[in-house]
Amino acid sequence: MRGLRMYLTPFAPDQSGAVSVLFELGGIIVICDAGGCTGNVCGFDEPRWHAMRSAVFSAGLRDMDAILGRDDKLVASLADAASKMDARFAAVVGTPVPAVIATDYRALSRMSERKSGLATICIDTSGTRLYDDGARKAYRVLFDRFATEQQPVEPGRIGVLGANPLDLSCTSADELRAALPGAVCYGMGSGFDDVLRASSVERNVVVAPSGLAAAQLLEERFGTPYELADPRFAGEEALAKLGLDDVRDKRVLVVQQQVSAHTLRESLRAQGAASVTCATWFMQLDELREEGDVRLAEEDDFAELVREGGFDVLVGDPALWPLAGDFAPERVSLPHFALSGTLQDGSSYAPHGGAR
Repeated sequence: MRGLRMYLTPFAPDQSGAVSVLFELGGIIVICDAGGCTGNVCGFDEPRWHAMRSAVFSAGLRDMDAILGRDDKLVASLADAASKMDARFAAVVGTPVPAVIATDYRALSRMSERKSGLATICIDTSGTRLYDDGARKAYRVLFDRFATEQQPVEPGRIGVLGANPLDLSCTSADELRAALPGAVCYGMGSGFDDVLRASSVERNVVVAPSGLAAAQLLEERFGTPYELADPRFAGEEALAKLGLDDVRDKRVLVVQQQVSAHTLRESLRAQGAASVTCATWFMQLDELREEGDVRLAEEDDFAELVREGGFDVLVGDPALWPLAGDFAPERVSLPHFALSGTLQDGSSYAPHGGAR
C-alpha cells in the first residue's frame, strides 16, 4: 500500500536538514513555527543537541499570527534575541506554516536586518520534503550570501560540503579530517569565518548530494574545482573496517546516501566484486547514477529489490533487515541516521528509534 510504513519511521523533513547545516555556525536560527517543528528538530533529528549549544528558537506563531501574517512580531522577537547574544548572522527556516500562508521571505529578511542589525538569510523549506532538500537549500543560500570575496588560495586547504549528522551518521567530522588532511568541514567543526573564506580552498569535496549545489556555485563564482566522494569509504582499509574483506565475485547491494554508496561501490569493484548496485531513499544525482541504481520510495520497493536482485551481500542500516526477509544472507551494518536515528558508532539518538 502506497505510503504505508510498518517498519521504518518517518524520515527527517527539510527544515531539519537546514538546521543541521547551520547548527554550529554561531548564528541565531529561528524556525518559523508554533513550536512543534522545533521540538522535532531538537528532540529527534539533531544528535549534537545534547552535547553542544546552539541558538535555535521557535517563532512561537499562534493561530492568528499565522493567519494574519504577523511578520512584525517575528522580527521584533528576533531583534530582541540579537540584542542579548553575540551572533554572527540570523537565519529564518521555513515550515508548513509560512508555506501555506505564502510568507514573503525576501521582505522578512530585509525587515529583520533593519531591526536586528544582523545579516539575515531565509531558507524556504516547507516541511513537505526530506532533509537533504533542506540541507541543499541551506548550503546554497549560506554560501551565496556570505562567500562573496575572492581570497588567495591556501595550498593544502580543502573544503568539505555535505558534512552533517543526517548525512554522515556521526556527530563529528574527525574521520573525514583524518582522511583529508587540511579539510574544512563547513558546519561540522568549522565556523562562520570558514564560510567567509570559502574562496581560499584548493578544491571542494562533496561528501553528500546536499552539498553539490553549493559546490557548483563556488566553482562558478571563484573557479574552485570539486569532486563527489566520501573518503571514509575509499580503499581496502575502509572495506576491512566494515567487515567487507572478501567480496570477490559477489553481488552487492549498498543502501546509503548516494555519495557514500558510490564511493563504497568503487572500493568494492576494486576488490573484485561481481556487481554493485546502489540504492537510496533520498536525493539521487545524475552525476553518480548508474544503470540499475534504484531510488526507493516505499517499503515494498526495498523488499522487492532484495527479493528479486539475487544479491550475495546487503550493506545498509539494520533497520532495513526486517524488510529483507530471508534474502541476502550476508548483511553488513552501515547505519544512516536520517533513516533510523542510529549513529555509526551504534548509538541511537532519537527517543523512539528513528529520525522524524
